[in-house]
Amino acid sequence: MDYTKEIDRQCVVFQGVSHGAAPIPEEGKWISPKEIKDISGFTHGIGWCAPQQGACKLTLNIKDGIIQEALVETIGCSGMTHSAAMASEILPGLTILEALNTDLVCDAINTAMRELFLQIVYGRSQSAFSENGLAIGGGLEDLGKGLRSQIGTMYGTKEKGPRYLEMTEGYVTGIALDEEDQIIGYKYVSLGKMTDYIKKGDTPNEAWEKAKGQYGRVDDAKRIIDPRIE
Repeated sequence: MDYTKEIDRQCVVFQGVSHGAAPIPEEGKWISPKEIKDISGFTHGIGWCAPQQGACKLTLNIKDGIIQEALVETIGCSGMTHSAAMASEILPGLTILEALNTDLVCDAINTAMRELFLQIVYGRSQSAFSENGLAIGGGLEDLGKGLRSQIGTMYGTKEKGPRYLEMTEGYVTGIALDEEDQIIGYKYVSLGKMTDYIKKGDTPNEAWEKAKGQYGRVDDAKRIIDPRIE
C-alpha cells in the first residue's frame, strides 16, 4: 500500500467504535451484508432509455448473491425486445455485481438492473420479510395464466375522444357507448388463450370465439365501435 509523505508522518489514532454494515432484511432474516453472496431476494424494477422512448420492467430472483431467475418485459422500442432476449440469456447465473457491470445493450434494461441492484442491497426487496423468499419460478406469476405481459394501451384526442386498444384481459375489439356516446364497457379477445386453443387443434375462428369476453355494461350499449377504425 502506498502512502503520501503527509500520511506517512502522521501518528496513529485508533477507531473507537465500528459497528460494520447496518442490518437489512433478507428473506425473513436480518443480516449485516459484507459480501455479494450475503444478498438474497425477489424484486422488480423499472428502467428507461436516454431518449425515453422505451421502458423495461425487470424482475429478478436472487439467492446467495446469484441471479437464479430473470423476467424481462419491454415496451416502446422494437430493438428492446432483441436486447431483452439477450438479457434473459445473460443474467441468470451471474452475481448481482457482475450483472450491474454487464452490457445488456439496451439503456432501459441497464437502468432497470441498476435500480434493482439498489433495492436489493439496501434490503428493499419484495421478499424482504418472507422466510426463504420466493421459489424459483415466482416471476412467471406476474404474467398470469396466459404467460403474457399485462399491457394497457389507450389513445385519445381532443377532437375524437378516447380509444381503448389493449387491456389486461386482451386486445380490445369493440368499445361500448351509451346514448351520450360515453364509454360504458368494452369487448376483447385474449390473444394468449386464442393461441393456446389453436395449438390444441381449434381452427382460428373457433379459437377466436372461445377467447372472446366483455367487461362493463356492454349489453346496455346503444352501439359498439371498433376503436382502431371508427
